[in-house]
Amino acid sequence: MTGAGRGELEGTVRVSEIPAKATESEDPSDGARAKAVADSAMPTAADDAAHPRRAVAADGTADGSVDDAESGSAGEAESGSPAATADALAGGRADDRSGGRADYGADEPIGTRTGEPVGDMMWQSSPPGSMYDYIKVASFSIGPDGLVEQWSLRAEQIFGISAERAVGMDPIAAFVAPDRREFGQRKMAEILDGREWTGVVPFRMPTPEATEGLAEVYVMPTTTEDGERAAVCIVVDVRTLRRIETDLAASQAIFGQSPFGFLLIDTDLRVRRANQRFASTFGGKVDDHRGRSVHDYLPSPEAERVSATLRRVLETGNSITDMHVTGFVPGSDERRDWSINLYRVHSGSGRPIGVAWLGTDNTARRAAAREAAAARRNLALLNEAGARIGNSLDLETTARELLDVVVPGFCDLATVDLYQGLLAGDETPPGRADGSAELRRVAFSSAVSDAPFAGGPDPVTVGAVHHYPFNSPGADALRTGRPQHVPPEDGGLIQSTLAVPMVAHDTVVGLAQFSRTKGSEPFGERDRALAVELAARAAVCIDNARLYRREHERALILQRSLLPPGDPEASGLDIACRYLPGNAATEVGGDWFDVIELPGHRTALVVGDVMGRGLRAAVAMGELRTAVRTLALLDLEPAEVLSALDEIARGLGTPGGVQQATRTARQPRDADLSEVYLATCVYAVYDSVTRRCTFANAGHLPPVLVEPGETALMLDVPPGMPLGVGGEPFEEVEVELPEGALLALYTDGLVESRDHPLDEGLQAFVGALTDPTSPLEDVCDHVLNTLDTHHGEDDIALLMARVQGLPAESVGDWTLPREPRSVGRAREYARGQLVSWGLEPLVDTAELLVSELVTNALRYGEGEIRLRLLLDRTLVCEVWDAGLVQPRRRRARDTDEGGRGLQLVGLLSAGWGSRRTPRGKTVWFELPLPDGETGLTDPAEALLSLF
Repeated sequence: MTGAGRGELEGTVRVSEIPAKATESEDPSDGARAKAVADSAMPTAADDAAHPRRAVAADGTADGSVDDAESGSAGEAESGSPAATADALAGGRADDRSGGRADYGADEPIGTRTGEPVGDMMWQSSPPGSMYDYIKVASFSIGPDGLVEQWSLRAEQIFGISAERAVGMDPIAAFVAPDRREFGQRKMAEILDGREWTGVVPFRMPTPEATEGLAEVYVMPTTTEDGERAAVCIVVDVRTLRRIETDLAASQAIFGQSPFGFLLIDTDLRVRRANQRFASTFGGKVDDHRGRSVHDYLPSPEAERVSATLRRVLETGNSITDMHVTGFVPGSDERRDWSINLYRVHSGSGRPIGVAWLGTDNTARRAAAREAAAARRNLALLNEAGARIGNSLDLETTARELLDVVVPGFCDLATVDLYQGLLAGDETPPGRADGSAELRRVAFSSAVSDAPFAGGPDPVTVGAVHHYPFNSPGADALRTGRPQHVPPEDGGLIQSTLAVPMVAHDTVVGLAQFSRTKGSEPFGERDRALAVELAARAAVCIDNARLYRREHERALILQRSLLPPGDPEASGLDIACRYLPGNAATEVGGDWFDVIELPGHRTALVVGDVMGRGLRAAVAMGELRTAVRTLALLDLEPAEVLSALDEIARGLGTPGGVQQATRTARQPRDADLSEVYLATCVYAVYDSVTRRCTFANAGHLPPVLVEPGETALMLDVPPGMPLGVGGEPFEEVEVELPEGALLALYTDGLVESRDHPLDEGLQAFVGALTDPTSPLEDVCDHVLNTLDTHHGEDDIALLMARVQGLPAESVGDWTLPREPRSVGRAREYARGQLVSWGLEPLVDTAELLVSELVTNALRYGEGEIRLRLLLDRTLVCEVWDAGLVQPRRRRARDTDEGGRGLQLVGLLSAGWGSRRTPRGKTVWFELPLPDGETGLTDPAEALLSLF
């Protein structure tokens, strides 16, 4: 081919392979200027002759330039890029469309990067990453004979054969399948006839593998120097082109159809591109957002923060994920929440050209998250309230527990007011219909100030009694039972207050107020519902505490009414006692003690404990105590008293009493033992004349005895089964008590608690009884102060007695033979003893009654007769004999000559009776000592009253 043809061919090829960004400019005149420079820069046939290699490498792309550079012809490589010259003449604006700076500055001398001038200018290569680095564009020429004349390096890459093989080949025969060759030959003839043609041509490589491909071919007719028809073919690998087209379409689809807002921000932090989603959110068209900054979308503080983040991403290249941004959209006052992701964007050469902004609207999700967090917080608050409120059965403590839960977790300030009548224990409903009843402020809590909460014109301190004015929010809440919003005071600390009535079982017991200060979120409907629930829970606990306190007080009143009033007195004993009920957090127990005077200046000491708590235990204790006193008056032995008491205890839970309990005992009993009453008891009888004490124990703790000069010891009294169990009989133990000895009976509440086991408590109790000579009141106080008696887990009963036996001079004892003269002798003994005691006013009465008892012993008794006079707080006369028949008082008829002796004894004495003894029986009577004020009954008048 001639030089002209090769020049036209090569020039055409090079222009077609100029990168697109190097031939475009934002100024239309720049494109024309670049084209003119490119045309003027096309090499001539002389150049082809001087550079035969360029005739082969007809691509004119970076491949040719690099190849020239490798061979040392840098200037020739640059001269093969006319587009670079066009960019240089256009003022270095080749990169304007990318939004960034060019690789060279405007003030930088042209050619300083490539180094070699061509005339007064120099060629500049396109930077790496141009489109021709991705699209394979090849070229080859066809001579007038239809054979390949020139073959580029890219053609070699696409078709897989070298230039040496390709030159001189028939392209149709070499690359086109046989079934398409006829069509290809026809098209070749048309091209050589001067017609252009463009189309997609399937081909196969002339290699053993026969790899098939698809190429888009643009054929341009040319003319040789000799005027013959030839052609230049531009070939693009369709597979690469289609892949790029697909990538571009996908990129455009992702960008344009993305449900997320997308921005491309340049290095000046200006928007270069926005997608439709972003434009629909902030209004306007997509092009309207070009050139804007983040200050046009966000409030100033937020915009500054985002701008600083954008600069940091540009500088460091570190991506930012899930950055939370808040702002407003045009036409709405609703605050929006966005989550944005930022990452730096690079050009094909790796140069940073901006930051990509991908944002999602998280307003709904954040609102839902806040709602969920609020719900979790409220649920946690309710759980905490359930765990902390109501642990104490005290009204004021329960109110404080409510405030401990809500401050500061729910509000900043809170108060609780309870009706004064409720706190006073009134049975009537505490409130009035108009809500103006008196209340007492029982609790206040604040997270911001210790000043009393006002809630009205004047502050109300804790403990103060007040009432809410009529039609005030507080009164309305109490009257209607519904929460009310309290308007805030102008210039005050509070911005939102809820007045919530405390309702339990349809009864308003008080008012709770919850307040939030300025700066906190005002109360909403969810908060209102939570406040009602918290107040209701506290109200139920307060009402339960009220009911419990009422029952506790009733049981305590009942229990104390059943205990001995004041300090008991007994013959030959100095007695002190203590009873400590459990605290308000525990129910009343069944502990009791009693001191019972028996005939013959004897005393019964009783301490017992009914198992269980509450009003039922107190009632059971009262029944058992009454039974003990009744049995004691029968003057039974201690073991017999406990046996009878055991029968009574077994019948307490049965409607039919003991007999029904005996019958049901033979039948299988259900698992419910709620009506079974069990109790422990120790019963002791002390004789002040002999100073001997007889004990019987029904499962109770052992008595403690302290003798003068000795250490305390626990008496070995066999513990039987508790009362109510039945079965084994009880054993008795008789102990002689020396003068001045100290005896202590007690319940388990004194020596046992949750923190102190029983053994430890018993040892501590024994160790506390160190000085039996101290006053008994002081000894009791010392014991209670030494032991841990403030736990309040159980009632405590303590009974202490110091032995003071009856002096020998206060006892007159005679033995009389069984003969009639013994009646007169008994009167003489009695008269003489009473005169020696200075009891002359009692002589006549005592003589008469002694003669009656001795006469009965002679007539109805057996064995010798024993007469005993005992002087203590009263005068007691006892007549002993060996007979077992007990005297029985009967009403004599008018015609009867006898049968009036015991009636006369009953009329003249303060009391009389009989009891069994180990050797028979004893009949006794008792006369009060004269005090100078109370006159004695005249025996003559008493005798006449019988008729």
